[in-house]
Amino acid sequence: MEASAVFVPGPAWITPFATMLLAIALLPLLAPAFWQSNGRKLAVGAALGAPVLVLYARYQPAALLHTAEDYVSFMALLGSLFVISGGVLVTGDIEARPAVNTAFLAVGAVLASLIGTTGASVLLIRPLLATNQERRHVAHTIVFFIFVVANIGGCLTPLGDPPLFLGYLLGVPFAWTLRLAPHWLLANGIVLTVYYVWDRRAYAREDAAAIALDRTAVRPIRVSGKRNVLFLLAVVASVAGLHAPYRELAMLAVSALSLATTSRAVREANRFTFHAIAEVAALFAGIFVTMLPALDILHAQGRALGLREPWHFFWGTGLLSSFLDNAPTYLTFLAIAQSLGLPAQVAGVSHGVLAAISTGAVFMGANTYIGNGPNFMVRAIAEERGVEMPTFGGYMLYSGAVLLPVFAIITLVFFR
Repeated sequence: MEASAVFVPGPAWITPFATMLLAIALLPLLAPAFWQSNGRKLAVGAALGAPVLVLYARYQPAALLHTAEDYVSFMALLGSLFVISGGVLVTGDIEARPAVNTAFLAVGAVLASLIGTTGASVLLIRPLLATNQERRHVAHTIVFFIFVVANIGGCLTPLGDPPLFLGYLLGVPFAWTLRLAPHWLLANGIVLTVYYVWDRRAYAREDAAAIALDRTAVRPIRVSGKRNVLFLLAVVASVAGLHAPYRELAMLAVSALSLATTSRAVREANRFTFHAIAEVAALFAGIFVTMLPALDILHAQGRALGLREPWHFFWGTGLLSSFLDNAPTYLTFLAIAQSLGLPAQVAGVSHGVLAAISTGAVFMGANTYIGNGPNFMVRAIAEERGVEMPTFGGYMLYSGAVLLPVFAIITLVFFR
């Protein structure tokens, strides 16, 4: 996403975006019946975005066009991965022991860099939920799934997360992100260790009858709809090899093939509906519009922030990626870094600064439900399956307690 460098609105224009964030955080608590409707979510976003649309239509219409294009690309990618992975049915029920759940997350961390955080999340969240259906304490497992599979796991290749792909298009070599393997290993290793300990304690609190049922209800794992794995690879190939609009058309075409060739029984057994992706589309329509002024203000005044050291860029990029889309945040901080006259080792900046920007954008997207596209999608799928997920603020209590210490360790080890 490209933010405007010509027109800079006043600070008051951050208000619609801040209000959008407050709506996402508070309305599920204050007006749950109202907020349950995706149509009402869209209406709230439209009401808050309307003044921004009028402002930019008058002063910078090109920015609206860029935002519309980016939103279409964003939803085409998430939607195609959602539809295709919904045609892969993993049946069976393995024992939901802490070691098994931890292995699920570890496999997801690897897949996230190979087929993207969205692809890995949508592919694995349903079998993880099925495995844990006999257990009562499940919400923490989904939260850690968002941490690892939907975010931190995706930093090893440009296909893993949108900001890294944008960096590749701007001249970062495809294999450069392998330099982030130590960061990936340390962050995932700590988070998975914390999860294993947490889940052991949760497992000990489970009802004895539920544990007995979990042990006796074991069935072999089988995969149906395997052709959708090929469709999933086709989406990855289109992202890597095509440009807009052919990239989006290819993803939509492959999604249509998936819908046409996958049996209805497979999708019904998967409890596949469009509710989760519709919720993401409704919320991010408002987010993409209302965040325009915030991005422009940051882009115009970023140099005045005094950013110089890698750890500045890690935390600056990361904290904003927690609330803004991490792709434009990555681009903005990369532009700021390129303007500082740093050693031009890669893409006009130093290796250390680019590593800080890259990991900050990818890792800290896990701090909130809106930090990365798959986060809300995973939450919606879990809630559809009856899991009572934390509220927006409740989720941030999890991320603050677990992730912020991890990011402090990352800072000390790599960026100081």
